[in-house]
Amino acid sequence: MLYRLIFNLFFTKLDPEFAHHIGMFGVRLAGAVGLTRLAKLQGTGRGAVQAFGLHFDAPFGVAAGFDKNAVAIKALGELGFSHVEIGTVTAIAQPGNEKPRLFRLVQDRALINRMGFNNDGAEVVAKRLLKLRAKSAGKLPVIGVNIGKSRVVEVENAVEDYRSSAKLLAPVADYIAVNVSSPNTPGLRSLQSVEALRPILSAVIEEAAAKPVLVKIAPDLADEDVLAVADLALELGLAGVIATNTTISRAGLVTSAAVVEAIGAGGLSGAPLKSRSIEVLNLLTQKLAGKVAIISVGGIETAQEAQQRLDLGATLVQGYSGFIYEGPLWARRINRQLTK
Repeated sequence: MLYRLIFNLFFTKLDPEFAHHIGMFGVRLAGAVGLTRLAKLQGTGRGAVQAFGLHFDAPFGVAAGFDKNAVAIKALGELGFSHVEIGTVTAIAQPGNEKPRLFRLVQDRALINRMGFNNDGAEVVAKRLLKLRAKSAGKLPVIGVNIGKSRVVEVENAVEDYRSSAKLLAPVADYIAVNVSSPNTPGLRSLQSVEALRPILSAVIEEAAAKPVLVKIAPDLADEDVLAVADLALELGLAGVIATNTTISRAGLVTSAAVVEAIGAGGLSGAPLKSRSIEVLNLLTQKLAGKVAIISVGGIETAQEAQQRLDLGATLVQGYSGFIYEGPLWARRINRQLTK
């Protein structure tokens, strides 16, 4: 496959974050000159999904983290993603953690990142989305906006911080995803406890003005905590649960322990996340099937794997790391097979 040859000969020689920026530039350029339209998945109605009041042309979308600042939504939609979850966006713009902060584990088809929610901030992203919708109305995929806590805001003030982001971004989003599960913002994961999560979600629901609100959880939650979040989703009337974010676990990797240890902290994504992501999906399905939507993400690389998640009860599926290893036609390939 041509892309894999290019990846092995060129991209693997580059710093992963720099390579990502080159890739994003390529996607944006291809969109600007109309090349991505050649790859656009033509909806046939087969495989379309109706979820939390929205229409998705196909089940597979791109997870948060790929397009942090909402700069390539239309092009990503034309490349085959039925929905694009942008972000994570914070109320206050921030540069993220020090570089290097993105690492490939090629043998494991995985990534480790400690980006730290680098983004332009809710106000700038909201204006960008407003301009995009005015320019490209009717030509866009479903747009989710993933929001997180600003690093400079103390955990005890998180509710108002999330509220600020939701107030700015909900009017220009199709849905809001509340991220309390990244391992790269100090104290963030403590907000996954039901006691801490309830007021955050309540505030976002209040500000979202009837837009669907979902919560994204970590794979590292204990099973009983996953079930507690599911109960909270039912209690608050959430539109959905996104499972899962990256993991802090390093179990079962092929890459040598010395290399992994040298990389240091960060969230692991990609193929090694498959088994735990499926376990969490099964737990959520027990509680939420037919009541609250479940978006399954973590280690999905093929249409068969995406279909497995749907068969297990997922409403929609998302991917990210597979784009790095499979190339720009990855989403189109998966959704074409899912919609046959």
